[in-house]
Amino acid sequence: MRKTAIATLTLLVFLCSLLPAQNANNETYIKAMTTPDPGQKAQLLKEYVTNNRGSQYENFACAELTLLPYSGKTAADTTKYGERALELGGLDPFQKCRVLIVVANMYVSQGQNLPKVSNYAGQIIQTAKANKNNELAPAATWNQFIGAGSFLQGQALEKTKNYKGAVDAYINAYNILKNPQIIQNLKKLGKALYDDKAYKDAEKALEIAATNGKDFASIYLYANALNKNGKTEEALSNYKMAYMKQKSGAIAFNIGIILAKKAEKNASFTDEALKYLLDASFLSQANSKKAMQMAESLYFLSKKDLKYNENVQALQQRSKKLEDLTNAFNNKFGEKEEEDLTDGEKNEMKSMLKQIEAEQEAVKRLEAETQAALQGFQQLLEKAKQRLGIQ
Repeated sequence: MRKTAIATLTLLVFLCSLLPAQNANNETYIKAMTTPDPGQKAQLLKEYVTNNRGSQYENFACAELTLLPYSGKTAADTTKYGERALELGGLDPFQKCRVLIVVANMYVSQGQNLPKVSNYAGQIIQTAKANKNNELAPAATWNQFIGAGSFLQGQALEKTKNYKGAVDAYINAYNILKNPQIIQNLKKLGKALYDDKAYKDAEKALEIAATNGKDFASIYLYANALNKNGKTEEALSNYKMAYMKQKSGAIAFNIGIILAKKAEKNASFTDEALKYLLDASFLSQANSKKAMQMAESLYFLSKKDLKYNENVQALQQRSKKLEDLTNAFNNKFGEKEEEDLTDGEKNEMKSMLKQIEAEQEAVKRLEAETQAALQGFQQLLEKAKQRLGIQ
């Protein structure tokens, strides 16, 4: 690409040297274009442009002043000479794209002329697409121009708060340029869109940030957007990825909720759901109580062999019956001596004592079974503490 530019310049200088009526100003231009010193070149080109308004090489001189890095160059210089070069036209597609990029980028950095930036970005993309087979530059370079135009387009749209359009432009730019800076732009837009409850657009913006940047914040927010959009399986996968990077109570709670719903249809998800819900009960101050309640409910309802709920209900009934029997026995025989009882009363007392004893045994058995179930849940709590390093 550089060799082509140099060869073109050499040919231009050679052709100019053949002109019989060469004037001093053209000599200034030729001298400028052949001097290796950027500062001297800029000085000579400015002199040429000032003295030769509308001349044969003014467009090339202005383009060179736009692209040339030299000491003391200002933003105003860049835009003034760039706009003049574009106004005059006659630049080759390669040089035109470069001038458009520099001028548009200058406007973006100043937050000015944003509609013009969008227009210039469109020109860059259109020109580059039309010249992919142009030998002025390799096809890869024209693709880079398309990416640069898309990026500039995204910046202009973002600054005018057209976030949805900016997302599409940035995605196009990233697919070509693979520049990490574009990920940061998409991440910022994704957060803004999510906060505005534009979850579908937020998901689109955050996908690249989550899958390529792979930082915790991007993955977590992407998972939230997926979840809001009803894509629970994809959300679950990304929540787990985020949780591996950082133990968060909010994430554990979200994972637990999704898995608990899956466990309603498939019991194989129960243990995993319990794990995340218990983690959330320790890590999430906001959701601690709810997470614990969900974990308890899931555990005791899913472990049908424990018959916890049935045993609790039976224990309540047995305890009430035992209380009633004991009260009845005390009311009837509490203040009587056995030798004062008739044979019928003695038989009734023995029968009541036998019933009380049977209920006491039943209560003890049910208490033992419910306690065993509680101990099983307590063991899960202890495992969660160990997993999280909680004393």
